[in-house]
Amino acid sequence: MIQSYDDFVAALLDVGFSAGGGINEGISSIVSWSWEEEPPYDTPVRWHTGDPVTDPWEWRMRVLDERCDIAYAKLFFRKSGYITKDWYPYFLAIRRGGRTFEEDYAAGIISHFAKRIYDTVSENGALPVHVIKQLAGFHGKDKSGFDRALTELQMRMYLTMCGQRRKLSKKGIEYSWPSSVLCTTESFFDDEVFKRAAELDSEEAAKKLTGQIIKLNPAADSKKISKFIRG
Repeated sequence: MIQSYDDFVAALLDVGFSAGGGINEGISSIVSWSWEEEPPYDTPVRWHTGDPVTDPWEWRMRVLDERCDIAYAKLFFRKSGYITKDWYPYFLAIRRGGRTFEEDYAAGIISHFAKRIYDTVSENGALPVHVIKQLAGFHGKDKSGFDRALTELQMRMYLTMCGQRRKLSKKGIEYSWPSSVLCTTESFFDDEVFKRAAELDSEEAAKKLTGQIIKLNPAADSKKISKFIRG
């Protein structure tokens, strides 16, 4: 019964992860209705009002700006989602399987476009999407490939969102809509998360996550659960 941002954060820390955007994809979402739907219970929570307390769209950036224990990115079904620091190692152990980025690229798991993006962020630190495009040499004709690669890197948990930033004019004045800022997951979370992931067996991690999903949604389909976990 989410009534506010604080309720949302408390619930997320309790359950560990959630699909974003008000669409549970047959798994689980703390905010279970989209912007087109009315809430299923009495609550002031409404999408796209601009209210930081009651607008789930604003909560995306609040968790990134105000906390260091919740990741938000395109994590599930190539769509947005949240994972807490406590549960992140389980997904990391499965999505990366103990491999490095270079090993995934050499094995053909990571695309060339994704490598260009990842190298740019690794070398320059956290960057807004429009700057990544510029520095990595992407042009208008590359848009669909760029977007796919950006999602690919988030799903593989090599990059994650860490805020948003607007474009700057030559006079240093902000303009246009905010652009998502991406950083490496290693710069977002501390070493503890990655050490824990390295200690986990991927199959045991999958069992742990499956158990939590079934606890949250006993009716969840097994194929969807696997896709939710493995990306």
